[in-house]
Amino acid sequence: MIVLLGVLVVVIGFATKRNPLLVVGVAGIATGLLGGLSPGKVLAAFGNGFAGSRAVTIFAITLPVIGLLERYGLQEQARNLIARFARLTTGRFLALYLGLRQIGAAVGLTNVFGHAQTVRPLAVPMAEGAAERKFGELPERTREKVRSFSASADNVGLFFGEDVFLAVGSILLITGFVNTTYGTHLEPLQLALWAIPTAVCAFVVHGWRLLRLDRQLERELLTANVPDTAVVEAAK
Repeated sequence: MIVLLGVLVVVIGFATKRNPLLVVGVAGIATGLLGGLSPGKVLAAFGNGFAGSRAVTIFAITLPVIGLLERYGLQEQARNLIARFARLTTGRFLALYLGLRQIGAAVGLTNVFGHAQTVRPLAVPMAEGAAERKFGELPERTREKVRSFSASADNVGLFFGEDVFLAVGSILLITGFVNTTYGTHLEPLQLALWAIPTAVCAFVVHGWRLLRLDRQLERELLTANVPDTAVVEAAK
């Protein structure tokens, strides 16, 4: 059980807001050493894990492409596009993105959307543009809130949508473990069907939170622009 101290390292690291890559790396090293592995075997495990996951190197292609697109005005075009839809508020746009992300993940298109390729260059500028169209220039605190809700829409959509897809790794892992350990015959289709109500509930709950964001922004920004009555009276 002592190897579970690696989990404690992760919890403490994230709770103290340390660098995620550093936290996970230290937790992996601690777990390997506590499990009786030599430093060489721990390093070999990291190397095998990196080499065995080809998706790890996708950033080498994605980031330069996104950088070039942003350099030539991708975010500006996203803001101009959202400005054409007067009724599309920040909350409504993010709820729409949540639905698209969840549907895409449910049919196996987990890499079509994402933080690097969609949230940062497209979703965030469009969400901010919708807010700026109504409230004008956003304070930095409000801008960070919009960005965090944009990231949450992607996270929730992917997390609860991908389990509806039959061939996702988590479904295959669960069926393999249950069938091998308990001697049952659990089909991936059964788990995928049971994941649909969960996905619907997640969309309803988080979609409501995203729609409520419009009221929060209105309350924060419009209230901030209202002059303090006491100050006005004192000035008179």
